[in-house]
Amino acid sequence: MTGPGMTAPGMTGPGMTEQGPGVPGRGGGATGADCSWLGEAIELSRRCPPSATAFAVGAVVVAGDGSVLATGYSREGSPRDHAEEAALAKLDPADPRLGGATLYSSLEPCRFRASRPRPCAELIIGAGLRRVVIAWLEPPVFAPGGGAALLRGAGITVVEVPGLAARARAVNAGVLSGARGEGPA
Repeated sequence: MTGPGMTAPGMTGPGMTEQGPGVPGRGGGATGADCSWLGEAIELSRRCPPSATAFAVGAVVVAGDGSVLATGYSREGSPRDHAEEAALAKLDPADPRLGGATLYSSLEPCRFRASRPRPCAELIIGAGLRRVVIAWLEPPVFAPGGGAALLRGAGITVVEVPGLAARARAVNAGVLSGARGEGPA
C-alpha cells in the first residue's frame, strides 16, 4: 500500500527501497530511513484542510520490512480526524506486522482530546505498536501535551527528531501565530 507522497513499488531513488525510504530503525535513535519516513509524514500534513483550531499533522505506519501499512493526515475524512487516528483506522488490528511497525508522526500524538473518546496515544498503545518517531512535542496551544510520556510509560520507544521540527512547525505557522477558533479537535 502506498499513500500520498509515498514511493510506489518498483519506483526507487537514491537511498530508497522498493517500498520507500527503507527499513525503520529499531532503537531509541533516529536512522536515515527514520528521517526520510518522518519527512513523508510532514509532507502528508500539507494535505490537511486548513483549520484555526487544530494542528495539521501527517502520519505513516511502516512495517519492520519498510513497507507502508497505512497513512493518514488531520481532517482526512472528518473535521475531527487526527492523523494517527486516520492511519490506524485503516489497519487490520490482527495484522501480525503491527508489533514490529513504527508510526511516524509530524507532531507528538495527543494525550488529551476533546472531540473523541480516546486520544491518539491511547490508540497507538491499543494497536500494539512498539515505536513512534515524531518531529516535535505538542505545544500547549489547544491542550497540554504528554502523549510521548504516556507512550513511554506503556513501554513504547519514542524518538524525537528535532532536526525536522522546523519543517513540521512551518506547516502549522497559522495556528502557532495565534489563530484561534471555537475549540480543539
